[in-house]
Amino acid sequence: MDLPDTGPGAARHAAGGAGDEWSGPAISLPAAPGCYVLILHVPGPHSRMLAVGRLGSWPLPPGTYAYCGSAHGPGGLRARVSRHLRREKRLHWHVDYLAAAAEVVAVWLWPGAPRAQECAIAGHLARWPGVYRPVPRFGSSDCRCPGHLLALPGGPSPESP
Repeated sequence: MDLPDTGPGAARHAAGGAGDEWSGPAISLPAAPGCYVLILHVPGPHSRMLAVGRLGSWPLPPGTYAYCGSAHGPGGLRARVSRHLRREKRLHWHVDYLAAAAEVVAVWLWPGAPRAQECAIAGHLARWPGVYRPVPRFGSSDCRCPGHLLALPGGPSPESP
């Protein structure tokens, strides 16, 4: 199940864990605008309550999650993804609340992708077998999507970017 191609350089991997294609500092990420997917791991064995600002509190079972976002402001992907990787930060976006309870284990990048592509990527991931949206409207307050956070039972597929 490949992710949608958005042109040259689409779906490049970046991650900090062993065996991943990228283990360098976040400064080596492209400063170009684009879209990204954070792959996060919530440790177990028990669910935890995730308080997400105005969205309220939601149970979050242990497992692997994907958060789809875009970075079109100053510093592009480098600035946005670097912020998500920092442990110390003011909680602003929905994903900040999740990142405080989880570990980012991989980042998929689409440099140059338009802002709307984050919705297309979330929609594509939502069609994978067993994938579901654990928190309605998470990460999608600026669009009409049902949510940009997806639970990935079993983790990312081997054919994933």
